[in-house]
Amino acid sequence: MARSNCDQGCWPDDVGILAMEVYFPYMYVDQSELEQYDGVSAGKYTIGLGQAKMGFCSDNEDVYSLCLTVTRRLMERNGIAYDSVGRVDVGTETILDKSKSVKSVMMQLFEENGNTDMEGVDNLNACYGGTAALFNCVSWIESSAWDGRYALLVAGDIAVYASGPARPTGGAGAVALLIGPNAPLVLERGLRASHMRHVYDFYKPDLLSEYPVVDGKLSVECYLSALDKCYERYSSKLTQMKKSGGEALAVTLDDFDFLAFHSPYCKLVRKSVGRLMLNDFVRHTDIHPERYTNIKILNSVKLEETYHSREIEQDFVKASTDVYEVKVKPGLLLANQVGNMYAPSVFAAVASILSIVPMEQLLCKRIGVFSYGSGMASSMYSIRVSADGRPDGPLTKLIHNLATFTERLEQRVQVPPHQYEQMLKIREKTHHLGDYTPVGSSDSLFAGTYYLTYVDSKYRRQYNITDIENVNNGIQSKVDTVVSSAC
Repeated sequence: MARSNCDQGCWPDDVGILAMEVYFPYMYVDQSELEQYDGVSAGKYTIGLGQAKMGFCSDNEDVYSLCLTVTRRLMERNGIAYDSVGRVDVGTETILDKSKSVKSVMMQLFEENGNTDMEGVDNLNACYGGTAALFNCVSWIESSAWDGRYALLVAGDIAVYASGPARPTGGAGAVALLIGPNAPLVLERGLRASHMRHVYDFYKPDLLSEYPVVDGKLSVECYLSALDKCYERYSSKLTQMKKSGGEALAVTLDDFDFLAFHSPYCKLVRKSVGRLMLNDFVRHTDIHPERYTNIKILNSVKLEETYHSREIEQDFVKASTDVYEVKVKPGLLLANQVGNMYAPSVFAAVASILSIVPMEQLLCKRIGVFSYGSGMASSMYSIRVSADGRPDGPLTKLIHNLATFTERLEQRVQVPPHQYEQMLKIREKTHHLGDYTPVGSSDSLFAGTYYLTYVDSKYRRQYNITDIENVNNGIQSKVDTVVSSAC
């Protein structure tokens, strides 16, 4: 990929996502069966949390194998040369080593292809690490340090919880995003807002355990308050852009065609849509007043006083039903079927939108993205989809290659809850164990999946890869950098 022809210091055009790949484990547990096994009321997980299935890993998959798998898949399916990548940033909170990065493990893919001239390392802050990695990749391409090559974002995590109410909100997976100019999915420059604080809502102080310490009530409050602040600040920046363009200044949910959220569980995302409508109600009651005909509160209400009001929550969830069905629900496919992937979660939402919504309905559209990581760090930004819908165009190729994950969802193996629990107990006993050979079978792993074969007495980890003959599923397409048409 050649550097854009421009004077030194100018920005390359349309920096964003050129290609995407998603990976999730081959095993899952059905949430309705888990309800029965746990002895809770029917619907507690499937309706109360909004979850249908939960992916999980055997002891022969870890964050290294997830990231190796998703990276190799993206590179090979899109025909990307390993020496054409100049930066790799990783987002994860799954820690196997307090010093050695996931990125350094991934370098074996690039080393064997002669590429060691590579920037970037790991980014860690709960589920926000992938977003930090994305921003780093974009900043590198828009900086004087850029050498004309692609950047690669890889996010991967394994989300598991101790026995209790949080366990059904687990999941696992990884995503890889190829970043560069002339992209079919462009990060809108100047439209990014963040909110960060010091809180103990979710954290992992015990480095010998995979399990977090969770304050569920505080975590939900932090998520919603971060959403309020990011939406307010994003809206302020978009308003300034509208002023220069002579558009109507008010920013509401109407300014987004689709919305992608970090999804700890789908029901929280449903509540978040209502929360955004509450923000619109407080700031712009005169816009779409018909939405608020059954709302009982005054628009002078203070947002910070409403986090735990069931009445307000239910009123605005109901009022936002149409917005949710059209703009948000398409982004919950992977969250509903796999669970919380942590750092990859928000990108899984974008991938779900691209896989479900017909391409002609995506052209020129804006996807609002909200990312949250406990502790806490959060951002809201937006992606503009290209206007180029040609059959051989970059957007078509991106969507075509990405769409294979829907087939893999159907190819997974359902595991009964008691076996799922047994596997978690094995992971508990063997977490950070040396001189260990995993007991999990590699027979049912997807083609082209890396898996752990041995951890030696010095904790050095060894991997193999399953048959890669069918990894492309007959799909081969070279990433294009055709300049998108103006929207």
